[in-house]
Amino acid sequence: MASKYYVIWVGRKPGIYTSWDEAKQQVDKYPKAQYKSFKTKAEAQAAFSKGTSAAPNSKKPASTYSKKPASQSAKTHAETVSDSQYDVEIYTDGGCEPNPGKAGSGVAMYKNGVLTELWYGLYNSFGTNNSAELNALHQALLIAKQALANKQTVHIRSDSQYSINCITNWAYSWKQKGWKRKVAGDIKNLEVIQASHALYEELKDELKISHVAAHIGIEGNELADRMSIYAIDKKDTAFCRYPDPIDLASILSLRTG
Repeated sequence: MASKYYVIWVGRKPGIYTSWDEAKQQVDKYPKAQYKSFKTKAEAQAAFSKGTSAAPNSKKPASTYSKKPASQSAKTHAETVSDSQYDVEIYTDGGCEPNPGKAGSGVAMYKNGVLTELWYGLYNSFGTNNSAELNALHQALLIAKQALANKQTVHIRSDSQYSINCITNWAYSWKQKGWKRKVAGDIKNLEVIQASHALYEELKDELKISHVAAHIGIEGNELADRMSIYAIDKKDTAFCRYPDPIDLASILSLRTG
């Protein structure tokens, strides 16, 4: 359990962090950053959900957070976080029950800040959380490639630091060593890592990939999470588009990972 929880309302990547070193990177020299530490996760989540009205010396709520109506139940409540610099935002998540065990992947896609598509699938009865996260990121890269070809700007948000590092960082060293680890030997999930890294290399100059804090009520992350568990329940090995119309409250009320 973390000794402290750091809430960042205004910074490079708003969210809840358990490491001050990581939190500091989001606020250091950031204009008018707003953040505060809390002793418990529950206090941090409650403060974050209130927007900057809960921040020190704050006079108004942050405009980047759009709250759902007060009548909506806590179970289905989520905050939207939009990056207006990008035409397309893609949230990814993977789930596994237990780990290792039954795994599935999910994606939520926004265009101009509006939820347009949900995807689920890639069920594996002998998967891991890491393999599910990597599969979701790979699918996001495939979607990004199509969007970039249509002259749209793209931001992918994954809650898996492992997946992001595999594709954007560690793969360079592994590739130089013949796709081997220096000490540990074989690389797990190598096939999807290689495919994803190749896509990343092709798209990286036009693409942004960043980490998003998990399970703190950010709508896109919550929806991708629901889709990953939905994939496990449906046992769909293909990657399937969730049918329209999208009933947001209904989907957010599905079980979580």
